[in-house]
Amino acid sequence: MANGSIMPFRPTGTVSVAATVGSTYVALAGGGDSVVVTNTTSSLAYVRFGSDANVVATVADMPVLPNTRIMLGVNSVIAYAAVSLVTGAGSVLLTRGDGSYL
Repeated sequence: MANGSIMPFRPTGTVSVAATVGSTYVALAGGGDSVVVTNTTSSLAYVRFGSDANVVATVADMPVLPNTRIMLGVNSVIAYAAVSLVTGAGSVLLTRGDGSYL
């Protein structure tokens, strides 16, 4: 793919995180250089990616607004994600795949 080209997102796997105010981690499914984070909760969520299960999400990490989704780029060593909510509990979906836009 040439620099600057636009490719539709092609999902390869989705996992759900039962997110709470404490950091919760999950192993990502599928492969690819992008992850779509879908925050299905009514709370602000924070997400962080890592190569092992020691990954922890804090307020210093990437915020994801309530009831929205964002696409983030990751590299091949990324195998885990951690999610933390500001309040409450609920599901945050992480969909790995290839592509540059939804």
